[in-house]
Amino acid sequence: MMPDPSDAYEALVQFLYRAPIGLAQMNFEGTVDMLNPMASNLLMPLARAPGNQCGLDNLFAVLAPIAPQLPQLARDFAGPSGVICEGLRAVLPPAMTAPGAPQVLAISLMKLDTHRLMAVVADATLEVQREQETLSRRLRNAARTDLLTRMPNREAVREELERMIARPAPGAEQPASSFAVLFMNCDRFRRINDTLGQAAGDALLVQVGERIRGALRPPSDRIETRGGTGQLAARVGGDEFVVVLDGLRSREDAERVAGRLLDTLALPYRVQGHEVVCGTSLGLAWGAGGALDADEVLRDASIAMAEAKRAGGARHLVFESTMRERAAQRAGIEAELRQAIAEEQLFVVYQPVVGLLPDGGTDHSAGVEALVRWRHPQRGVVPPIEFITVAEECGLIGAVGDFVLERSCRDFMDWQARLGEAAPRLIAVNLSRAQLGQPGWIDSVRRILDLTGMPPSQLQLEVTESLAAQDQGIQQRLHELKALGIQLALDDFGTGYSSLSSLHLLPVDTVKIDRSFVSQADTSHHHRVLIEATVKVAQSLGMKTVAEGIETQSQADVVRAQCCAKGQGYFFSRPLPAGDLLAWLASHQEALA
Repeated sequence: MMPDPSDAYEALVQFLYRAPIGLAQMNFEGTVDMLNPMASNLLMPLARAPGNQCGLDNLFAVLAPIAPQLPQLARDFAGPSGVICEGLRAVLPPAMTAPGAPQVLAISLMKLDTHRLMAVVADATLEVQREQETLSRRLRNAARTDLLTRMPNREAVREELERMIARPAPGAEQPASSFAVLFMNCDRFRRINDTLGQAAGDALLVQVGERIRGALRPPSDRIETRGGTGQLAARVGGDEFVVVLDGLRSREDAERVAGRLLDTLALPYRVQGHEVVCGTSLGLAWGAGGALDADEVLRDASIAMAEAKRAGGARHLVFESTMRERAAQRAGIEAELRQAIAEEQLFVVYQPVVGLLPDGGTDHSAGVEALVRWRHPQRGVVPPIEFITVAEECGLIGAVGDFVLERSCRDFMDWQARLGEAAPRLIAVNLSRAQLGQPGWIDSVRRILDLTGMPPSQLQLEVTESLAAQDQGIQQRLHELKALGIQLALDDFGTGYSSLSSLHLLPVDTVKIDRSFVSQADTSHHHRVLIEATVKVAQSLGMKTVAEGIETQSQADVVRAQCCAKGQGYFFSRPLPAGDLLAWLASHQEALA
């Protein structure tokens, strides 16, 4: 039995009437032939807009304020039929929308044949809102993610800490729990970055991040918790990483995690074919600890990390309030030291280094060692122990060292002009790792020598034993200094990493025996034997020796008996300003006369 055409037509009409999208049929001029109720509802705000004379009779006229391109798109479509445009988004002006009403329409236009067009209009408001929310969420996540390691960044850590700080304290019946912040910094990253390049440094940081995430085991693993533990591992900048642990019952649990992290990060890395060891210093802040916001919590953990690094690195320390006070003091010293360099408040004093002659005599013109001091406008003369460490930590030690080198060379040449043969024959200046690691620093030394007229053979640059022994790059710089004709001395020998058997590997001319040996030379047979062995090995290698820290006649007698070539210490003279040094030299010249 054939279906009744009238029934099929009725079904089509019902479909068009009930369809949840707007449907409109029209000719190529936009005149509407058919419009279903949903289309009328969606288009009515536009039809009622001031200036619209056509009502809903012409779809192109109705949509002209939000989609004026539709007529041209229809004229440009050459095919006999097909989709002219699909899902065209059109935003209704705010004046045409009411709360809860459609704000964005999606318009599709199809060519049915050479005479008819079909338009589909839908409310796209919710779809657009969902897309905007998704985009906003992605942007928010991107802003909270470190691009290199794909870990959360500092902003993500701040948000998490702010949430923890703001939450209410547990009730009387609820077990107490707290959070911990573990702030980590790689101990030798800068040197690795300088030696192997930035790409290798980036690869190392990625591996560090992976190890940190791998070391954070599930909360049930040996960590006592209250109400569950949240863990967040993040890279907060450079070679700094942070782990936030929430829901811990005791500080010992956090310290156990810290120990596990340090053990994991201490294992060798493989970077671009090189085996690299990069230890980590870690600071632990337990709870808010009196901090008012996330930045203060991170600051406290960072302060504890800096204390761990200052204590030798490769360890963790728990934050204490006294650390904050010391950090504030160091920050004040740093600011004042920068001003001191700019305003030339630094000056140099010179401690005589005397020759210990075999016949018992003393050569008072053998040399001097240059030592920096700070003349503070309010505090007077500041000893170096109060600012040298700060200068090293904040990157000012290079500027301080270069100032001392140039000033010393100028003073030395002035003494030569004034005293002639009675002037010191050698001047010693201490070097820092920052100077030796500074690109182009050898050229700076050459410039100072040329500028002051200083003979390279009368300049002795001193490096600590630990600095000279632990780094091939540093030793290369020492060889470059030797090539300029400068003498090199190994300072504080006996306290670092070297041994007598490896002394021949270091490019030095003089070994300075540390004061810790000299101070007990007259009371300890053990120390006398060590001094004797050092002198004999140095002499066999063609090196000179200097005994540091001589404070008594008996100590001077012992090191002289051990054939040590030179001595230095308060027994002979304290460090003196340039003018007082000239008077000291003159007094000894008169005594000889």
